[in-house]
Amino acid sequence: MNSPELLSDLTGRTAVAARRWAPEAVVQGVEPLTGGTSSLTYVAALSGVPAGHERVVLKVSPPGLAPVRNRDVLRQGRIMRALSDRPGVRVPAVLFHDEGDPPFVAMELVPGQCVEPVLVPRGTVPAEHVRARALDAARMLAALHRVDPLGTTASEEPVVSLTDEIDRWTRAFTTVPEDLRAGHEKVAERLHATVPPAMAPVFTHGDYRLGNTLCEADRVTAVIDWEIWSLGDPRVDVTWLTFFTDEARHPASVSEEPTGMPGKAELLDAYQESRGEPLADLGWFEALTKYKESAATALLIKRARKSGQLKEMHRRMQPALPVLLAEALELLR
Repeated sequence: MNSPELLSDLTGRTAVAARRWAPEAVVQGVEPLTGGTSSLTYVAALSGVPAGHERVVLKVSPPGLAPVRNRDVLRQGRIMRALSDRPGVRVPAVLFHDEGDPPFVAMELVPGQCVEPVLVPRGTVPAEHVRARALDAARMLAALHRVDPLGTTASEEPVVSLTDEIDRWTRAFTTVPEDLRAGHEKVAERLHATVPPAMAPVFTHGDYRLGNTLCEADRVTAVIDWEIWSLGDPRVDVTWLTFFTDEARHPASVSEEPTGMPGKAELLDAYQESRGEPLADLGWFEALTKYKESAATALLIKRARKSGQLKEMHRRMQPALPVLLAEALELLR
């Protein structure tokens, strides 16, 4: 996708869009940056711009594909703008954008490590930093969920109900081979039969964990990767965060050695104390998290097979898919 033609086009369009933001802006160069699979990421070097913005991040929708759902970078820009300067929430500032083909948004380049402790070799991040970052992330999640969507630029989004959330991952299961989805129907049925009362909808990240933040030393400098944000139940985010603790024994973990992550109860305490509101029915949401993880991993394995890039992580995760579904059923009993 990173063709010379795309880079040339992106450079020219960035120059035009940047001048709408800073009239003296000049693009010195654009180069790819490692990013996610739903969009392309670049760094643009600029001159003639406000101090501190000589390098900015460009998030670009994949060319040739409709910029919808997780590929809609303009939608991602809207939530980051809506959260800018909200107390306790740190996101990259959106500086300018372009609605052309493919669309892109330009954001400040925030310093920091992007590391998911359970998915990397132990010691990559010192245990004391892991602990402090996780507690900071829990408090920041509470701050995110305290933001009142009404009156923001992102308030017109439809609310994703808990039923919608189940159905989203059920649809994902229907697109993967049989060996990657056996048994999911029973879990979906039980989830639907036991849906708890919903909390008031808030902005949810959808994949909230340390691996989707930038961190320095003991603190989170920014929450990134807003591809699947929505208005929904806050507990969807909370149990996803606690799924990446040591005690959760994430099936993709590269080691059984401790990372320094606080336990689930401590993260929940930090969240609830910061938000000032207790959470109920978390067992159901933990089951939903396992269902979601099984579906999302099945999609990754399907894509890896199709591209011929099946890795050790995919092979390690495949036997975990039925285990996750069985654990979800157990929680729902």
